[in-house]
Amino acid sequence: MNEITIIGAGLAGCEAALQIAKKGHKVKLYEMKPQKFSPAHTNENLAEIVCSNSFKSNRLTNACGLLKEELRRLGSEIIPIADANSVPAGQALAVDREKFSKAVTDKIKANPNIELIREEVTQIQDNGKVIICTGPLTSDSLSAEISKLIGENELHFYDAAAPLVEKNSIDMEIAFWGDRYGKSEDAYINLPMNEEEYMTFYEELIKAEVVTLHDFEKREIFEGCMPIEIMAKRGKDTLLFGPLKPVGFTDPRTGRRPHAIVQLRQDNKEGTLFNLVGFQTNLKFGEQKRVFSMIPGLKNTNFVKYGVMHRNTYINSPKLLNGTYQLKSNPNIYFAGQITGVEGYVESISSGFVAGINCVSDEKIVFDTKTMIGALADYISAENDKFQPMNANFGILPGLNEKIRNKMERYEKLSQRALNALEQLK
Repeated sequence: MNEITIIGAGLAGCEAALQIAKKGHKVKLYEMKPQKFSPAHTNENLAEIVCSNSFKSNRLTNACGLLKEELRRLGSEIIPIADANSVPAGQALAVDREKFSKAVTDKIKANPNIELIREEVTQIQDNGKVIICTGPLTSDSLSAEISKLIGENELHFYDAAAPLVEKNSIDMEIAFWGDRYGKSEDAYINLPMNEEEYMTFYEELIKAEVVTLHDFEKREIFEGCMPIEIMAKRGKDTLLFGPLKPVGFTDPRTGRRPHAIVQLRQDNKEGTLFNLVGFQTNLKFGEQKRVFSMIPGLKNTNFVKYGVMHRNTYINSPKLLNGTYQLKSNPNIYFAGQITGVEGYVESISSGFVAGINCVSDEKIVFDTKTMIGALADYISAENDKFQPMNANFGILPGLNEKIRNKMERYEKLSQRALNALEQLK
């Protein structure tokens, strides 16, 4: 077999490359950094994490927790690296983004079957197998090439990244450690707000200046990563049922539940940086400093990185791809990662895994839709006139034969069924 070309060395591309190399095949892995950076990328390493540093819950009663466990059992190369570079995050798997990215890069460089080529790809060759994993920020030149390949214009949606602050600049006289309902270790720093503090913050948030996005006037905002200022404009109580939800907490200073609460999650292994959970934003940097510093406990905080908003690109996968992430019109071309419409880190790894193993398999492997990895592949390839990006969730799995009212019990049953179905493949 000729060398397999992979375009894009993000989470999906690196997983695909390592799976192919593990089976003894040669890979040419193209990455345009550091020759060229997307609007959201700043690090030369591969598999750069640009939004939250969380890979979500590890619990099997969580859809992403199930997906991670499936990938571990199937032999994913990237998930164990995330496990090895984790930072405290309660029930979630969060990583030190710098150490994680470097570890992935080192593993790729050390593999004799992978040739890492640091240059931008602007044309898709048709003389061998190709996996396109260029992600949600595909360059304009390659987007045009992909558009020619698939015969239609690419689709767009938009998301945003949250700010990072220094832990030592947080006022711990106001903040307290804890997890909702005390279910897990005290992994989050919590900033309680009374009603007056919340309303003052809210009023400034909804009138704060945002960055003018000249190319993005007709943007569509993906609900799962909505800028906090847009969420706030839906009503003064919207945030209280979202990222500032206070249920499950008691303010140690008052002994009562706060009116609102802001959570901060550890972002690096040393525990010196924390991100504001749910605070993805498109506010101007000066406005972020002004408005977010109004949150009790952040008055004198040091913002080491402000939130940014960026374009995401994805193809109309149900028309174009099958359940192996293979282009229906050209079986030598595969897509993987968020460009396919799977939304999230683990979901991208999942797609890279499926595309990678199928690229070098004589008999294609279509995973059972009872598994989360199979359900995601089915979601992006099944007929859908209103296709939108999708995270792993239990709603895309087939229902159980029995009715179970308790949600956690039902999720546990679905997860066990998925893992049993996975065992049938071995």
